[in-house]
Amino acid sequence: MTVKSFCFSIIAVAAAFSVVASAATAASQVVLPQSGQTTCWDSSGAATACAGTGQDGDKLAGTALPATRFTDNGNGTVTDTLTGLIWLKNANCYSYVTWTKALSNVSKLSSGACGLTDGSKAGEWRLPNRKELQSLLNRQQTDNNTWLITSGFLAVQAGTYWTSTTSAESNTYSWSVDFMEASVVLGHKITTSCYVWPVRGGQ
Repeated sequence: MTVKSFCFSIIAVAAAFSVVASAATAASQVVLPQSGQTTCWDSSGAATACAGTGQDGDKLAGTALPATRFTDNGNGTVTDTLTGLIWLKNANCYSYVTWTKALSNVSKLSSGACGLTDGSKAGEWRLPNRKELQSLLNRQQTDNNTWLITSGFLAVQAGTYWTSTTSAESNTYSWSVDFMEASVVLGHKITTSCYVWPVRGGQ
């Protein structure tokens, strides 16, 4: 092999490696969804034209939300076509319970309970983490519970729902999501009660 052909081989291998590395980097990137907000407001709270404001409704940053966001599977579950997560259709099967009770209830959930006819078994359902539960929020809506009900869910409450995510600042608290105010708040694991919304898939 001549020096010229040897150098060419090294360059070709390096170029191929660069393409593979670039593809791997692209594949590892996470593209966040849009928040859902399409309206813009001025400092007094009045609606204003979005163009050039730099606000969320102007930029619409992130992956566009699908035209049909949720699919009722006809078996007690609803699939989020944006995330691929499968949610229990009945968002109030377990009422208002402590965090420990929420984890216990969800771990035992299976087909035949809570309106499920999907053949799922105990251990397949889980309490959603903070990011999963927040993914159901639409920042254009004033009350997400009503919006989610019109989107195909049942009994979504205008209150807080537990996540499986513990607070890093205080291990006796866990994060919860308020579907009325679209906010994220902390609740004490033993003394606070919140609603429970099981999820599966997406792992």
